[in-house]
Amino acid sequence: MTGIPREAKEREGYSSYLLRLWRVGDAEGPMWRASLKSAHNGEQVGFASLEDLFHFLRTRTGTVWSADGDGQEPSQRVDM
Repeated sequence: MTGIPREAKEREGYSSYLLRLWRVGDAEGPMWRASLKSAHNGEQVGFASLEDLFHFLRTRTGTVWSADGDGQEPSQRVDM
């Protein structure tokens, strides 16, 4: 889709991210961290867990579900 401004692509329901994943902790308690960098505007968001990453993506795609029904992003999200 060349020639279309980045903002227009986002409005059309299209998102593009660079995903980075890395493991922290020891062998007995490894945890995954993640970050997404928007290809549209360069905004970068970090996540303390894969569950937080998945929740963010569900929120962005309108497929959020939660046990308490509040629809809020998890508190472990880390802005980078």
